[in-house]
Amino acid sequence: MRKTLLLLAMTTISVLSCKMNTQQQKDQLQLMPEAPAWGALWQQRAAEYRALSFQAYNFARLSFDALERKPSGKPLAVVTDIDETVLDNSPYYIHQAIAKANYSDSTWVQWTKQVRADSVPGAPSFFKYAASKGATVYYVTNRILQDKAATIENLKKFGFPNADEEHLLLLETTSSKVARREKIAASYEIGLLLGDNLGDFSGLFDNHAEQDRKEWVEENRSQFGKKFIVLPNVMYGNWEDSWYGKQTPKSFTDSNTVLNGLMKNYK
Repeated sequence: MRKTLLLLAMTTISVLSCKMNTQQQKDQLQLMPEAPAWGALWQQRAAEYRALSFQAYNFARLSFDALERKPSGKPLAVVTDIDETVLDNSPYYIHQAIAKANYSDSTWVQWTKQVRADSVPGAPSFFKYAASKGATVYYVTNRILQDKAATIENLKKFGFPNADEEHLLLLETTSSKVARREKIAASYEIGLLLGDNLGDFSGLFDNHAEQDRKEWVEENRSQFGKKFIVLPNVMYGNWEDSWYGKQTPKSFTDSNTVLNGLMKNYK
């Protein structure tokens, strides 16, 4: 599989490095694997990915140590996403790309049941450190209920603290994490939020227009690297919804169709 992906990547990069007209671009896109596979390949092979992950968790530790506690008397909590924040699911997306398929709940559950997700670089050591300093870790994730047992097992595999049902808040009625964060905030002071998607930090970032999301980032720039710790993920996210809009692809073929249509805007 690695040799096939590498050969495909080298061939595609070689062709894309040349000046192409729109039709050539369209033809070449048909030869590319499903878009998340490129992100998965980068996540698995790029030293830059590891560097960015370590950088994020280094900032997390610095920010944790510099926390100014509010006089609320509440205990301290650190709230984190799971996928591409503490666990690496790149093998799943490569598997789906080879099968020329997008994400589906059924194949996702098959993946999580295997408990094969690796940890994101820097994640285990940071959360163990935060827990050793008295913080309670909550995992707020949009994994579904069928993933519960396997998710806890996968977290325990790497020694993540508070890896149990009480501290695992799964998707139940809505993908928005606002209500789940508010539930934690009722009993805890949330010192840090960690995630790979802006919706992990605020409901303002959930499924909004691309320009609106950029403006909110500008307005909250002082919080990134301080209270908001962002992990790199170029495989998927709400940014896709804001970019594709009503053209959101439902299948592998649809993805190429949408991309080809958007490529017509480039000259």
